Amino acid sequence: MAMYGWETYLSERDKKHDEHWGKKELFGFGKKPALLLIDIYYSVLGFTREPIFESMKTWPSSTGLEGWAAVDKTAELLAVARANKVPVVHIKGLESGIAQWVHRHSRRSDMPAEMRKRGNEIVAEVAPIAGEVVLEKTAPSAFQGTPLMFHLNALDVDTLICCGETTSGCVRASVVDGATNRFRMGVVHECVFDRTEASHFMNLYDMHQKYADVIFLDQAKAYLAGKPM
Repeated sequence: MAMYGWETYLSERDKKHDEHWGKKELFGFGKKPALLLIDIYYSVLGFTREPIFESMKTWPSSTGLEGWAAVDKTAELLAVARANKVPVVHIKGLESGIAQWVHRHSRRSDMPAEMRKRGNEIVAEVAPIAGEVVLEKTAPSAFQGTPLMFHLNALDVDTLICCGETTSGCVRASVVDGATNRFRMGVVHECVFDRTEASHFMNLYDMHQKYADVIFLDQAKAYLAGKPM
């Protein structure tokens, strides 16, 4: 049986419950996938690769080296998608004065405006190329207030393979909305990341049980290349 990392966070009661009710096999994917890259920009990674607490001195929302590791794996998957002409959609936050959806107080950034602007750029390792759609959102979900649904319908997409951050935030919100809209949803284990380990793994677990198939990178590569998983 595959080990996903969330096993550490399950109590003995949870494990027993999984034996009786837990997911036993993948839901499966359709015939027309798209790759969805969610919020992979510099302000959650930093301009240089540093451990999370070092990076947070400049970028409070940083995910540190774990985030960069996921970006590198995402770049591998992105190359497979492009080679096989799988549609790629990049999602990022709208740069505007619209109020944020996060209801918490955080320290005000004193970094220069130009640096903040660059922080909102998609990182070079997975930057969009000509022909790839970039959509800006004002809510956690990639579907809310964006033309994503229209774009996917126009391409006859039936399956979304998701990468990005945060696992517990915008990735989960997008996965739930995707499932609600009857897309088959995949989450790539090595290609999503978060700021706290418990949130990351338990949200992977929840998505796998209810809304999506959490798959490993090799499985995702095979699927996007049209090969058996």
